[in-house]
Amino acid sequence: MNEVKFIGWHGIIVLVLYAVFIMGTCIYLSARQTRKDNLKSFYLGGGGLGTLLLFFTLYATQYSGNTVVGYAPKAYRAGYSYFQSIPFFIMVIVGYLLFAPRLHVLAKKHSFVTPADWLQKRFDSKAVTLLGTLLMAYGLSNYLLEQLVAMGHAISGLTAGVIPYFYGIIFLVIIMFIYEWMGGMKAVAIADTINGIALMIGVISLMFLSLKYFGNLGETARYIAETVPAKIGVPPMSTSINWISIYILVGVGAAVYPHAIQRIYAAKSERVLKKSLSRMAWMPFITSGMVFIIGILGIKAFPGLEKAESEKLIGMVANVIASRSALNYWMMMILYTGIIGAIMSTTDSVILALSSLISNDIYGRFVKPDAKEKDKVLWGKVVGICIVLVLLIIAWKPPATLYEIFVLKFEILIQVAPAFLLGLYWKKLNKTGVLLGMIAGAIVASGMTFAGVKTLYGIHGGVIGLAVNMAICILISLAVPSSKAEEEKAEKVISLNA
Repeated sequence: MNEVKFIGWHGIIVLVLYAVFIMGTCIYLSARQTRKDNLKSFYLGGGGLGTLLLFFTLYATQYSGNTVVGYAPKAYRAGYSYFQSIPFFIMVIVGYLLFAPRLHVLAKKHSFVTPADWLQKRFDSKAVTLLGTLLMAYGLSNYLLEQLVAMGHAISGLTAGVIPYFYGIIFLVIIMFIYEWMGGMKAVAIADTINGIALMIGVISLMFLSLKYFGNLGETARYIAETVPAKIGVPPMSTSINWISIYILVGVGAAVYPHAIQRIYAAKSERVLKKSLSRMAWMPFITSGMVFIIGILGIKAFPGLEKAESEKLIGMVANVIASRSALNYWMMMILYTGIIGAIMSTTDSVILALSSLISNDIYGRFVKPDAKEKDKVLWGKVVGICIVLVLLIIAWKPPATLYEIFVLKFEILIQVAPAFLLGLYWKKLNKTGVLLGMIAGAIVASGMTFAGVKTLYGIHGGVIGLAVNMAICILISLAVPSSKAEEEKAEKVISLNA
C-alpha cells in the first residue's frame, strides 16, 4: 500500500499555527507569574501546581513521542509478546508511590528545588551530590536525544517527508526555548496540558479508525497465526525474564527522572500529588494499550517491513486512514499535532530539568557558590542551550532505534535510586555506602553496555548494577556505621514533623 501525502502544506500550516498557539498561550498565562530571579518560581512554578496541571504535565511527559512513534513499531516486530509493555507504565506509578508522597512533604519542609538538593541535605556530601548530579545529567541528555530523534521521525513520517527530519527539530526546539525562557515550569505545565489533551484525542481516534480500515483483532490474529506464527505464540522464558527486568528498570528509573522529581516538588499539596498519580494509573490502557493494538494491526496491514521501515509505521497508518475521507483527514491532523505536542512536552520538561541541574547543582554549588539566584537561572539557560545544540548534532544521524535509546538511558540513571528509596526511610544509610554503591552500579551497567552485553540471562545491565549498588549501600552502611551525631542529623532530615 503506497503512502499518501495527506499532510502536505496543510500540515505545515497547522504545525506552525499550533506551535505559535502553544508559545503564545504559555507566555501569556505564565510569564507574569514567574520570577526569573527565583529558582523555586522558575523551576517549580512556585510549588503550587494543582491537580489538573500536575496530572497533564505528568501524563504528557511520561507518554512522549517514543510511546506513540516508537512503541507501535516495536509491537509490529515483536508481536503479541509486546503486550507486556502496557504494565510497565503502571510500574512507573508503583515506583512513584514508593517514595513520592514522603519526598513531597520533605521537599516542602526543606525547600528543595532539584533532586540534588535532597542528596546534599540528606548525605551532606559534595562527592555524593556531584556524582548523583552527573548521573542524572547523563540520563537527561540521553532522554533529550531520544526526544529529538522522535521529533524528527514524527514530523518527517507524518508529512511523508514534506518537512525534512532535521528542519522540524530545529523549528520546535526554538519554540520551546522561547516559552520556557519566559515562563519556566508554569509555562511547561500549561503546554503539557494542551498537548496531553491533543495526544489523548489523537491516539483514541487512530486506534478506532485503524480497526475500521485494517480489520479487527480477530482477523489480524488469524493472519499472524498463518503467516508469522512466532509473533502470536507463547514467548520463551528468556523474553518473560527480560520483561521483568524492564519492569524494574522502568518502574524505578522513570520515577527518579529529575524532571519527574521536580513535579513531585511542584505539586501544591500531598493530596494533589496522590490524586494525580491515582489518575495516571489508568493511562497505560488508554495510551500505550491503544498504541500496542495499532502495532499489531500493522502486521497485517503492512506485512514484511524491515526494521528501519517499521519505524515509520505510525506515519504509514495515519496516511492511509487520512486518504479515506475529509473527516479522517482532520482527525489525523489532530493526531499529528498530538504526537508533536507530546514530544514537545517531554522535551521541554527535560530541557528545564537539565537547566536546573546545571544552574543550581553545578554552577551554584561548585563553580560559584555565592552566585545570586538570577545569575544561576541565566547560567542554566545558556549552558542548557549549548547542550541542546550538541545533541542536535548527534540527532542528525542517530546511533540507534528509539527503543534502544530509551533503554540505554535507564542503565545509568537508575543508580541514583537507592539514595532516594533507602535514604528517605533508613537513617543508617550513610554517604560512604551511597557513593560507593553509585560508583559500582554505574561501572557494572556501563561496563556491560560498552562490552556489548545488553542483558545477562535476560536481565539488563542497569538492573544488575542496581542490585550491586543496593547491596553495597546496605553492607557498607552496616559495616562502617555513621556516628551517632550523623544518624541523629539524618533522622531530623527524614522526619515528617516540621
